[in-house]
Order: sequence, then structure tokens, then C-alpha cells
Amino acid sequence: MIQSLGLRSLTIAATAAFLGACAVGPDYRAPDAPAVGLYTEKPQPEQTEAVQVRGGEAQRFEVGAKISAEWWTLFGSPELDGLMRTALSGHPTLAAAQAALRQAEENLNAQYAVLYPSVDAGLSARRQRISGASFGNPASPGSVFNLYNASVNVSYAIDVAGGARRELEALQAGIDFQRFQLEAAYLSLTANIATTAFREASLREQIRATREILDLQERGMQLVEKQFVIGAVSRADVLAQRAPLAATRASVPPLEKALAQTRNQLAVLVGRFPGEAGLPELDLSAFQLPQNLPLSLPSDLVRQRPDIRAAETVLRQTNARIGVAQALMFPQLTLSGGYGTLSTSISNLFDPGTQVWNIGASLLQPIFHAGQLQARKRGAEAAYDQAFAQYQQTVLGAFQNVADVLFALEFDAVALKAQAEAETAARESLEMTQKQFEFGSTSYLALLLAQRQFEQARIGLVQAQAARYADTAALFQALGGGWWSSGEQDPARPTLAN
Repeated sequence: MIQSLGLRSLTIAATAAFLGACAVGPDYRAPDAPAVGLYTEKPQPEQTEAVQVRGGEAQRFEVGAKISAEWWTLFGSPELDGLMRTALSGHPTLAAAQAALRQAEENLNAQYAVLYPSVDAGLSARRQRISGASFGNPASPGSVFNLYNASVNVSYAIDVAGGARRELEALQAGIDFQRFQLEAAYLSLTANIATTAFREASLREQIRATREILDLQERGMQLVEKQFVIGAVSRADVLAQRAPLAATRASVPPLEKALAQTRNQLAVLVGRFPGEAGLPELDLSAFQLPQNLPLSLPSDLVRQRPDIRAAETVLRQTNARIGVAQALMFPQLTLSGGYGTLSTSISNLFDPGTQVWNIGASLLQPIFHAGQLQARKRGAEAAYDQAFAQYQQTVLGAFQNVADVLFALEFDAVALKAQAEAETAARESLEMTQKQFEFGSTSYLALLLAQRQFEQARIGLVQAQAARYADTAALFQALGGGWWSSGEQDPARPTLAN
């Protein structure tokens, strides 16, 4: 009997494989890549503007060039690379995304069980009383006895319409979704670390520049006081010099506060407590501006951006769920069998003659459910339409993101050039005005104006320099971060070179 059950199980499995090969519902077809040739309305220049200041190098766009998975190393900063390695070695955000991926994988593993028969072993013991009424003789006295049972039961629901396989398809799409969510977490974390590092360096440079300006104003203050002593200027001129000096001093604490808060943010981004982070002090001079920038073809962007790939997995998942809903309208076939022993005494539970067995099949065909099954299918189709619209919106947003970054690279380079020229002109004007004031050939108001112009131009130059670095990091993020270049079978787990 056991041999016959084993042969029957093999037959069931073979039948399931044959029936499961055909599943109801639409087969998934990936959306076509957008037929777009350019990211922007007009072609981008081959390279950006250049100026002879730090961060003012011309950047050339290389269409179709490979994007490095470790793009941050192009900035030539060992400190930045160290921050990245620390973060990627075990940040809580990545750990959470990895756990979500493992959960999705185990959900799929659990669902695979529906393709195979389920086998359960049971052992039971009970004490029971029956009355004579059970045999049509109420006058007969009742009897009390023990009943022991040991059995093995086999049950198998054949996937006639392929609903179970469509559910497996949906769960596999869920795994892919979590993989791309994990890759998106990597990309977001590294991009945030880079931009925060550039912000810290910018704030540090702004503080340095402000203190240089403060030193100039203090020397100017000393000059005005000397002029006042000899009667060359009035008391009002002295007070007028003190006002901008006090204002510059007052601008330092907010910058220092912003720097401290930025370092706290950077500490958390690398997965450390702010009080124990031990972060290096970053400076703009420690970074190199990458001069060759890869620019992916528009048709490749949909395969590179983790958010687009994740949106596509949702599309594939909802498409499979249409088949799951449609399969409920088809017959459901279940085979079952059992073999065991039954006895009133545990001592002879396995004696000859105590064997019991059963085998059966059930077929369920839905006939009338008041429109419930059709409504479920229409709901699944509506979910697919929603996912498709969201996918299209994600693609549009991605293309806008790239276009915005390209414009930022172009015009921030122009802005840096203009700001550098403005800073040079303001510095020369201030130096000349100071000399003229010393000889009494210009007014004190002209000196104040020259100082204010130089202060604004100097801070503006620092901010424009930092923007070039941040724009470059934003481009790598907008293009997907190069995860597909990591050489890993699993794109969500890039390795770092030693």
C-alpha cells in the first residue's frame, strides 16, 4: 500500500508540472523604453565653462560611458571614501532593506509548498462513550472505550488554472522589488553622504572666508580710528565702521552652528553616534572635481535607475495578480489520501487488522458568487492600471531629474566663472579703495561699500564652488549610481575594492 501511495504521489507531481505550465491571465510584457533622444529640450554642450579657481575645471560629457559603482572615488578624497566604506559596512538603513529582502525570499520559499503534496503524520488518543441510540436501540446501555490512531495523510491541490504559479510569479516580483529597494537605499545613502560632506567643506570654507573678511574689517576699523584721532574722519564714520564689523561677527555663530549640525548629520549617515563619530574635518581643497562625466543614453536610463526598476516590478506583480484572481473562476481539484492504524488498545495499535486507509478526490467549480470573483478580477486589472500609471510617472520624474542636474552642471559652471570674476574684481576694488582712503582721496562710504561687496563676493564664490561638487554627485545619483557595474550576480550587493 505504501508503494502504491508513493507511485500515486509521483503521478500527482508530474500532473501538476504539466498543468502548471499553462496559467490563466495575461503574460507579463515589459514596457518599451521611451523613444526619447535627449534629456533636455536642446542638446547639451560638450563641456562646461572653466575658470582658474578651485572646482572651476571644465567637465566633459561622455555619452554612453561606463558609470563606476564606486563613483565617489572620482573625487579623489580618501576621507570621503572612508566615510562611504564605514556606512556601507552596516548602516541600519541598509540592514533594514536587507532584512526586507530576506523576508520576501522566504515568503516565496514558503509559497513553493503549494506545488507539492502536503504530508502530515498524526497520533491521537481519546476516550469516548456511545449510547445505544447510535445503533437505533435507545434501551441498550452505553459503552465507554478508548480509541487510538496513528496515520499518515497526504493532500494535494492541483494547480489546474495556474493560480498558484501566478502567485509565485507575483512573489518573485516582490523579491525583485526589495532588491531594487535595497539598491536604492545604497544609492541614496552614498549620495547623501557625498552631498553632506561637500556641505561641511563649504561651511568650513565659508567660516574661514568670513574670518578673513572680519580680519580686513578689523584692520579697517583700526585705520578709521587712527583717522579719527588726527581729525580726518568724524565720530559718525567710526560708528559706521563698527556696524558692519559687528554684523560680520554675528554671522559667524550661525555658520558654526550649521557646521556642527552638518557633522552630526554626517555621523548618523555613516551609522555612528554624533558624540563618538570621530569624523575627519573635510575641506574643499581635499576634493577633486571629476573632469569626465558619463552620460547614459536616455534609452538606458530605465534599466539603470533603481526606482524605475522597482516600479516595473510592481507592474509585473500586479499583472500576475490578475491571473491569480482569474484562476479562482476555474475548477479546483484536490486529491487526498491517508494510511494508518486504529485500535481501542495502544498495545495492539500496530497489530495486523488495525490498518485503515482512505483515498479521494474533490472537484470544486464556482457557479454563483454574486459577482464576487469578477469583481476581484476587475480590481486586479485596476491595480495594474494604477501601477502602470505610477511607473510612467516614475519614468517622467527620472528624466526630469537628469535634465535638472544637467542644467545645474551647465549653469552652475557659468555661475562659478561669473562669481570668480566678481570676487577678483571686488578684492581688487577693496584693495584700491583702502589705499585711496589711507591717502584721503576717497570717502569712507566708498570703503564700506567696497568691503560689503567683497564680503558678498567671497561667500558667493565658496558656495558656487561647493555647488559644482554637489551637482556632480547628483548626476551620478540621477543616472542610477552604476550598481550594474559592480560585477556581482546580485545587483543589490556591490562589493568594495580593498
